[in-house]
Amino acid sequence: MTQMRTHTCNELRLEHVGQHVKLVGWMENLREVGASLAFVVLRDFYGTTQAVAETEDMVKAFRAITKESTISIEGVVRERASKNPRQDTGDVEVVPEKIEVLGRCHYNELPFEINRSREADESLRLKYRYLDLRNPAVKQNIILRCNVVAALRAAMTEHGFMEITTPILTASSPEGARDYLVPARKHPGKFYALPQAPQQFKQLLMASGFDRYFQIAPCFRDEDARGDRSPGEFYQLDMEMAFATQEDVFAVLEDVLPPIFAKYGVYSTASSAPFRRISYHDAMETYGTDKPDLRIDLTVRDMTALAGETEFEPFHAAAVKIVPCSGAELTRKQIDKLCDEVAVQAGEKPYWVRMDENGALVGGVAKFLAGREEDLKALGLEPGGLALISAGTLGEAQKTAGVARKMLGAAVPGHMDEKRYEFCWIVDFPMFEIGEESGELEFCHNPFSMPNGGLEILEKAHRGEVDPLDIYAYQYDLVCNGVELSSGAVRNHDPDIMVRAFELVRLTEEDVKAKFPAMYNAFCYGAPPHAGIAPGVDRMVMLLAGEPSIREIIPFPMNKNAQDLMMGAPSTVEQSQLDELHIALVSDEKEN
Repeated sequence: MTQMRTHTCNELRLEHVGQHVKLVGWMENLREVGASLAFVVLRDFYGTTQAVAETEDMVKAFRAITKESTISIEGVVRERASKNPRQDTGDVEVVPEKIEVLGRCHYNELPFEINRSREADESLRLKYRYLDLRNPAVKQNIILRCNVVAALRAAMTEHGFMEITTPILTASSPEGARDYLVPARKHPGKFYALPQAPQQFKQLLMASGFDRYFQIAPCFRDEDARGDRSPGEFYQLDMEMAFATQEDVFAVLEDVLPPIFAKYGVYSTASSAPFRRISYHDAMETYGTDKPDLRIDLTVRDMTALAGETEFEPFHAAAVKIVPCSGAELTRKQIDKLCDEVAVQAGEKPYWVRMDENGALVGGVAKFLAGREEDLKALGLEPGGLALISAGTLGEAQKTAGVARKMLGAAVPGHMDEKRYEFCWIVDFPMFEIGEESGELEFCHNPFSMPNGGLEILEKAHRGEVDPLDIYAYQYDLVCNGVELSSGAVRNHDPDIMVRAFELVRLTEEDVKAKFPAMYNAFCYGAPPHAGIAPGVDRMVMLLAGEPSIREIIPFPMNKNAQDLMMGAPSTVEQSQLDELHIALVSDEKEN
């Protein structure tokens, strides 16, 4: 132990009775029973110990100390008359002979009670995060994170991967999100960018002759927050393998992740290898999402043809999907609330219909489906069941049905095996898509992915023989319990294929050389086929801890508006700093 203490606050047991000890920590609580008797709870990183003041002077000494001050207690260990089985040190207590204040808390009132900090307003928790982290329940998530990262490092090393760090200051490149830019003082008008991912660097390492690379990589993206996404920065288990295929990447993660999830997760059961593989098309059709929660046994069925024969105008949409659910004993009020909640997440409100115990359709859009009972039974709607129905474009109908499936599975007992970790691979992603904002052809996922069909399929697309939207890529996502843990791909290591792929999205060979000079040039010197992936560490720990918000497992998270309330970031800076960086601030006319 250290010179300041002989034991931690979670160490003393009956075998220490009679020993003279010295403990240090925070004074969590003082309970006075009389003028000459008081019980003190001392807390450190490891746990708590009770001390008992049995003289009037000692009670006065403790009374003069504010809660959450750090103190030192020297005294003798004795067996407790009234033991506390809920406390690890509950069989013993310390009778103080000497106390010393090491760091006084200068406030009589705290922003929140430490052990109940999770009940406080989130803004307060983030502003006083150093107090929030004193809560053992909050601290445990950070300890879990530390243990998981250590386990990931050990497992990757055992699989022959080398940990190599890549630059934080780099060049801006299109990675699918907004960059964080850093002005270059020595190069006026030019900027570094914080890496959205180490994508190019890890591929360059493969071209450099390193066979297996990994790192716990910090990534920076100027994105809005979500429950499973923290704004600003996040960490991922970044990995890449030379002379490797998709199967090689799958084999590594299927070996690395299940033992870690089974050991550290709140659920003890995790999928074993091989994980289930689902094509992107099948995932969207069957589950309404490319992030399916396979713990839910409900599926999405297509009823476009059937719906088009009805008189209900909304059912004449391009696509109509149905999510049948058996045993759904929900009231009308519960159904309406469920549909409203689906609308919040999906943007569209689903329709609904019941089938009573006699097989008759009732409620919702039942009158428009009269006489279609047998057709609906064929789609999975059973007597006593409930169906949610979505309509719109194919994408809209799938999205609404996917959210409806998730919410129905959680709301109706018997349709979700909650206490397990269910992994799956989503494979065969489209290489290209039509951008929602541009209306033009864009890369669907990673622009550096190898198209299924190589150069030949791209040449056919250029000749008009193949629709670019029908080209698939060797891209894959790892999904667990409805959360996307990572995206990965077999990389495009051939400069000729790279140029032809980018030409389809209106970038010339000169554009590719200008935007990705290092990768283009490196691949011209003979690059190995390579593949990789990067599971998100934050999301992984969030799942393991069973937390609904990713902020609970980050030591010092930002709020939903990308603000650090504790440090006051982002903040204004001195004019002299702006002048040195050749930056002039322009007022936003919208604010005037």
